[in-house]
Amino acid sequence: MSSKEETSQTPPPPPPLPPSSSSPPPGSYFIGTKEDVVKARRVTRLLNGCRDVLVLYHQGQLHAMDKRCYHAGGELQFGDIEEFNGRLCMVCPWHKYKITLAEGEGLYQAVENPTIRPHRTQWRSKGVKQRIHKVTEVNGDVYVTLNDSAEAIESDNYQTERFRSVQQPRLTAEN
Repeated sequence: MSSKEETSQTPPPPPPLPPSSSSPPPGSYFIGTKEDVVKARRVTRLLNGCRDVLVLYHQGQLHAMDKRCYHAGGELQFGDIEEFNGRLCMVCPWHKYKITLAEGEGLYQAVENPTIRPHRTQWRSKGVKQRIHKVTEVNGDVYVTLNDSAEAIESDNYQTERFRSVQQPRLTAEN
């Protein structure tokens, strides 16, 4: 060998190919065409015979989460979408709980220091409370892949037959 030691260099392996955009992800469920979801804005489906899911379209994005609020089972398809501290949230129509669309975190407004007046508040996270599911668009069709994390999430409590028959409370003159 010469004074320069020869080394054989193998080229790095090519990056993995992105998943094929011509077929839905394995284990996903067909929701409808993107056009229909966009037009409806909110679609609910019972997936896998046991999971009630809300799929919604907002500001050009598709989102999916458990249909019932983690707090008391309120039907989120009737809630408003608002921004809190730069984060889009579903606001439960029953008790106004705020749930981030991207992560499923429960947000609350906390007082920075209760001894100082006037009180200054800030939005804080309670942690992930609502199960969020993955939405995929393939050739104009919308699919949802259920979040099958084994970690219990509070919205799991409302995924039973008992809560499927609960209707949203109606406002009356007495309310």
